[in-house]
Amino acid sequence: MSARQFFDEVVPEQQPAVLRGFAADWPLVAAANKSDNDFTAYLSRFYSGKKVTVSAAPANADVGTDKRFFYNDDLTGFTFVSAEERLDLLMRRLLELADQDSGPALSMQSALTEDILPGLVADNPSAYFPDVQPRLWLGNAGVVDTHYDGTDNVACVVAGRRRFVLFPPQQTSNLYPGPLEFTPAGVPVSMVNLRKPDFARYPRFKTALQNACSVELGPGDALFIPMLWWHYVESLDKVNALINYWWNGSFAPDATSPNFSDSLKIAILAMRDMTPRQRNAWRCLFDHYLFRQGVDPASYIPAHQLHILGEMSPEYVRSVKDYFIKKLQK
Repeated sequence: MSARQFFDEVVPEQQPAVLRGFAADWPLVAAANKSDNDFTAYLSRFYSGKKVTVSAAPANADVGTDKRFFYNDDLTGFTFVSAEERLDLLMRRLLELADQDSGPALSMQSALTEDILPGLVADNPSAYFPDVQPRLWLGNAGVVDTHYDGTDNVACVVAGRRRFVLFPPQQTSNLYPGPLEFTPAGVPVSMVNLRKPDFARYPRFKTALQNACSVELGPGDALFIPMLWWHYVESLDKVNALINYWWNGSFAPDATSPNFSDSLKIAILAMRDMTPRQRNAWRCLFDHYLFRQGVDPASYIPAHQLHILGEMSPEYVRSVKDYFIKKLQK
């Protein structure tokens, strides 16, 4: 599949897609296919010496908490700790743990490759994303619970194997999302343990499972995850790595503020005390102006009066932002 086919045919459908062999010709993947030592040695060639954030989740015989980056039982904290560490020391520790039957889950998440591994992208280029700075995720066997991203995502496994379970946005209520502002990694996560679901406490999760899809990826394989699709990620091997590309939505270079998550919180603040009938009435306006169901609200208004409904100049965008900042400060 060409990059043009991907962006013209796959992305607009907003359905997950597996891209087998997406990065099969990368030297990074070739090194991983040789051995864990070859893979870490290849990464070390590019290491800048900068520290990265490393999280550690303990191993536990109870499958409910084993190597899981999640909340503690009463939601006062998390099952993992994080600290700054050198990347080469993290890789050395991963190799040491690979010889052990048990040990903590270690994870470096969402590190910009250009910051810590300058030259890696040039040596492993993607025709799909020539101008996007990818991020590196590195660790051993562990679990990242079901969450969503505010942007489209191509996640490419470059070492080890990863299992993904995906749920469409329509299943949000059936996934029992956790807090909006107290989260393990900046976005809400499902409160349901997918490996050991408590159906008595979360009965609607059965419906979510009926609408789930899953896939296992090996080195060089990639997965297109549309924005707001919930996904559970399980690293299956003792040395795992993934490179991902976020290129639009809240991660777009020209993304406006407030972002999607901020806008959701503002809407909740504005409408939380309304009656159900009042909220349903406002839903009609959102459908008309934002989701544009049935009619284009801009088609019959003169261009010079479209304002926020039409093309916006940078000056107009700034004026709207300034207006809302002043409103929120009151």
